[in-house]
Amino acid sequence: MFAVLVVVSILYLMVGEIFISPFDSMSPLEKMLVIDLRFPRLLAAMFIGAALAVSGATLQVLLGNVLAEPGIIGISGGASVAMVLMLFFFPALAGPESFMLAAIIGSLLFTLLLVSISTAMRLTTTKLLLVGVALGILAGAVVTWAFYFSDDLSLRQLMYWLMGSIGGASWYQHGLTLLALPVILWLLFQGGTLDKLMLGETHAKQLGVDVYQLRWKLIIAVSVLVGAAVALGGVIGFVGLVVPHLLRLAFGTENRMLLPLSAIGGALLLVCADTIARLALDSAELPLGVVTTSIGAPVFIWMLVRNHDSH
Repeated sequence: MFAVLVVVSILYLMVGEIFISPFDSMSPLEKMLVIDLRFPRLLAAMFIGAALAVSGATLQVLLGNVLAEPGIIGISGGASVAMVLMLFFFPALAGPESFMLAAIIGSLLFTLLLVSISTAMRLTTTKLLLVGVALGILAGAVVTWAFYFSDDLSLRQLMYWLMGSIGGASWYQHGLTLLALPVILWLLFQGGTLDKLMLGETHAKQLGVDVYQLRWKLIIAVSVLVGAAVALGGVIGFVGLVVPHLLRLAFGTENRMLLPLSAIGGALLLVCADTIARLALDSAELPLGVVTTSIGAPVFIWMLVRNHDSH
């Protein structure tokens, strides 16, 4: 999978409105195109894909729900609401760092809300999913209200970006990536602990896991990753659902293997999706979120039907 990711990444840097061959000497314009535009965008696609896929795989264990995913259960929506509210009420503070901070706070609040409701009410898989979807719809409504009452051009541009786009990715924004990268690495090494948590809280405690502390660490880690991903590329749905699920079907449910594979698989999916987003139209580019939703929604429906049949 890593070898495939490397090959796809090389192709990603080559294709576009101007095709750049790696075998010819590059002109100054082509060098600028690769180094300043395509390469930061490629790294953004890799980071967002890995962050969302690993977050999805972690949430599925944390909430005991195979259909949990940051976009579907409203966590990405929470991050976008916080960012829009910050831009609406504190436009002077707008910048990559403050956006990331707002997005992390928003995703953390929504994650805490979901985990609290899930634990307190002992919700079934279906009810938890419905609560998450309702939170996502509420977040969408808040964002729409903010846009409706704003005549500010920056909010209009933000609307397009919230559909999922990494067209504006720059080296400066990759400060967000560097801040969130240690969180991904930490999560990749939590596979064994998550396997114990899958056995149930009682068994996990007997095996020496501090469940309460672990739950908090996982909530914060997922919030940081989802917040950073939304701050960098908007709301991109279904990555955290499709990638872990297909990998589970192929390689089993052992998180020690699943989490690193999810990181590579998520990066691979988003690099491919962004290549389609860039090349599908001649005159413009598709929002990245539209491409991932087109791939993810049919898989989500199939999973719902499959889960219903198995019950």
